[in-house]
Amino acid sequence: MFVDTATVTVQAGKGGDGAVSFRHEIYVDKGGPDGGDGGKGGDVVFEATENLNTLLDFRFKPELKAQAGDRGGKAKRHGKSGDDLIVKVPVGTIIRRGERVLADLTEHGQQVVIAKGGDGGFGNAHFKSSVRQTPRMAEKGELGEAFTASLELKLLGDVGLVGLPNAGKSTFLSVVTNARPEIANYAFTTLTPNLGVATIDDSNLLIADIPGLIEGASEGKGLGDQFLRHVDRTAVLLHLVDGYSNDIAADYRTIREELAKYSDQLAQRPEVVAVTKTDGLDDEIVQMQIDEIKKVAAKGTMVLSVSSTAHKGLTELLRALRKVVDAEHARMREAEAELEEDTDDLPVIRLTGTQQSNAWSVTKETTEPEEGEEPGEVFVVSGDKIEKFARRTNFDQFDGVNRLRDIMKKMGITHELSRMGAMGDSLIRIGNDEFTLLEQRD
Repeated sequence: MFVDTATVTVQAGKGGDGAVSFRHEIYVDKGGPDGGDGGKGGDVVFEATENLNTLLDFRFKPELKAQAGDRGGKAKRHGKSGDDLIVKVPVGTIIRRGERVLADLTEHGQQVVIAKGGDGGFGNAHFKSSVRQTPRMAEKGELGEAFTASLELKLLGDVGLVGLPNAGKSTFLSVVTNARPEIANYAFTTLTPNLGVATIDDSNLLIADIPGLIEGASEGKGLGDQFLRHVDRTAVLLHLVDGYSNDIAADYRTIREELAKYSDQLAQRPEVVAVTKTDGLDDEIVQMQIDEIKKVAAKGTMVLSVSSTAHKGLTELLRALRKVVDAEHARMREAEAELEEDTDDLPVIRLTGTQQSNAWSVTKETTEPEEGEEPGEVFVVSGDKIEKFARRTNFDQFDGVNRLRDIMKKMGITHELSRMGAMGDSLIRIGNDEFTLLEQRD
């Protein structure tokens, strides 16, 4: 069964917690801290492979979860890192998080980390210093990234076959390539896209057969709207038109209009047209059909005639396609190079990674009051670095919370909170955690 879309839940591994531990040995009166760090959580990694051609497996296994890291141990033993989860997907798979594209896997063996595992927390051995001889705190491991991702498969090919049902696409593909599509004399024989490799003059063409389109396909009629995405990747369109058609120009226009409705870029893709099933037609009729298409096709469009069953005109068609594909690939490389040059000339001012990480902000929000009480306020601190420290803080440990307060002071956050009117018992929120600005004694 061919499936080209899927929705999955991605969950990278949680980092292991750091350990609070002290040496307990004979003849050692006061053993120092020896709690080890937690291990890093495993990443979720997607890998493209040529050995798959469907996303069917993800319909039955929509949850992708990497292994968590182990907690730290005594004697400064570091927790084992969680294993990465390697997810195999077909070449041509796009992974999205909402509207944002996380990866576009177009090459066999290409790997991309989609969700990063959480860092392990430091054990108390990490916090020993000249002024802190017996730290009784350790960090929690960070949660791994978790979100819902959508997968979309777009087949990769040099040539995309398009045409009305019964135009002869499946027969053509079976004759010129190693593909074995289903062939029968009824509409919509092809229910799934097929890929085949055609060899011509010691070079190969990857050809994708797209299920038959009908008028209205771009709006959801027939099968076309499900599969038009697969011609997005192709460099050249091979438009097959039945030579026995009573109105061959109308048939040609039907497909061209559907392509234009689906995508302007698709409609502008280089095209070669082939009149099919010509083995039973007189040469004069074949030429008349070719002339009818040329009247409505774009100027300069190449129109040839073939018979797949009689193996007539196939070599000439494949050579023409090879020439057009090579020219289009060269044009695309040139366009990419020009784009890179133009981008290099633009002055770009941006924050460094360290500056972005260290940046923070403070806002004051009003809290919903309990019945009979006045509205309260909470100071919300945001920023990559300070939120990371907060996620790793164990708020059940006084030493851990006080360490977070020390970090806020060093970063200048405490000064800003005071300037905005925060007092010692003011409520501070970082991420999902809340605490007071200063430690409150009972």
